[in-house]
Amino acid sequence: MGIIAGGSGESTHDKNQKNTHEQRFELYRYAGCMPLRFVLIAISLVAIAFPQTASLPPLKRQPTPEAVVKEHLAAINACDWTRLMAQFPPDVEIFSPDGELAQGRDAVAKMFAGVVKPFAQGGLCGLTFTVVHTQTVGQTLNVKWRADAPFLAKPYEGADAYETRNGLMQAQVTTFRRSDLDAK
Repeated sequence: MGIIAGGSGESTHDKNQKNTHEQRFELYRYAGCMPLRFVLIAISLVAIAFPQTASLPPLKRQPTPEAVVKEHLAAINACDWTRLMAQFPPDVEIFSPDGELAQGRDAVAKMFAGVVKPFAQGGLCGLTFTVVHTQTVGQTLNVKWRADAPFLAKPYEGADAYETRNGLMQAQVTTFRRSDLDAK
């Protein structure tokens, strides 16, 4: 049998073996949860890194091209990613200065996730876009706009062409460059 420890009738060998089994059980129990833990951690990290692109909202069609553009400007002025993304179909394209192109809803979602951040973090929250002039050609609205904000030294002006189709924003061509904003 082994050495009797403390008069309990259990040998030191038996106690060590019992402790080893308990430790092994705890290790197996912990390791058995590891895959689930890794999955939960990975999901959490993705949600933190890409909070706006985790789930695209359903499409929300507008009754007229003018309503599509009005909703777009209201959503961007409100810094509302969900409202913005509700108006872009899967094959949307946004053409930016210098030949930059965002193709598809996922790329546009990622782009607008950066837009709906505070200005100090590289976004446009706090900017207010106001329509100065509009020309409608078919389903396309050409809009001259002005952007104002308390943190701008002067208003910023530009123009966009908004191509609409079936009550959604199909394409946009913009002259907007964040780097051209004259911040105080």
